[in-house]
Amino acid sequence: MKKILFGLFIILFALPFFNCEPDDICEQGTPTTPKLIVEFYDNASPTVRKNVTNLGIVANGMTTGLLFSGVSKIQVPLKTDANTVSYDFILNSTSTTPAPITDKISINYTRKDVFISRACGYKTNFELNANPNGMVLNTPKNWIKEINIQKFTIENENETHVKIFF
Repeated sequence: MKKILFGLFIILFALPFFNCEPDDICEQGTPTTPKLIVEFYDNASPTVRKNVTNLGIVANGMTTGLLFSGVSKIQVPLKTDANTVSYDFILNSTSTTPAPITDKISINYTRKDVFISRACGYKTNFELNANPNGMVLNTPKNWIKEINIQKFTIENENETHVKIFF
């Protein structure tokens, strides 16, 4: 009798562990909502990538943001609950000498939610607006000289979406 109860106990408590389906677990490496990939280029030599040093990016209404240094390519998140976001791109952001220089950029886009799986849920893809411009430099080019959109559709982080020349 003890063996039967023990066997029943094992079956009842072990069954849930063997009942998982592949879509019950979101596998690592599953595509998620992509970030905007921005590369920086030398304005005097437009084919030469240029590293930014001490670059801070802060969204409107926020007090803290992202900090990048010594890189020519960055990832910038877009809002999944709005069709626009504005950022301050601050060169020399944590420095007093030279003084910080700020350019404001507005990014306009449409969102498309894509179902991944039951376990992973949805991800959001973005389409930068072509008209009016997907990215607008709102200041008189304090340090950024030009913005060039390479890809209007943002579905992954494997390609450059925007080039910024400074």
